[in-house]
Amino acid sequence: MADREKMKAKAEQAKGKVKETAGRTVGNERMTAEGRAEQAKGDARQAKEKIKDTFKH
Repeated sequence: MADREKMKAKAEQAKGKVKETAGRTVGNERMTAEGRAEQAKGDARQAKEKIKDTFKH
C-alpha cells in the first residue's frame, strides 16, 4: 500500500512539473500555477509517506 502511495506522489510531482513547464513555454500563467500546485500536492503526499515509514521502523 505504501509503495502505491509513493508512486502516486512521484507521478503527481512529474505531472505537475510537465504542466508547469508547458505553461511557461506557452506563456500561460494559470497552467504554470496549476503545475506548481500539483507538485506541492505530490510533495505533501511524499512527506506523509516518509513520516509513516519513519514511525514504522
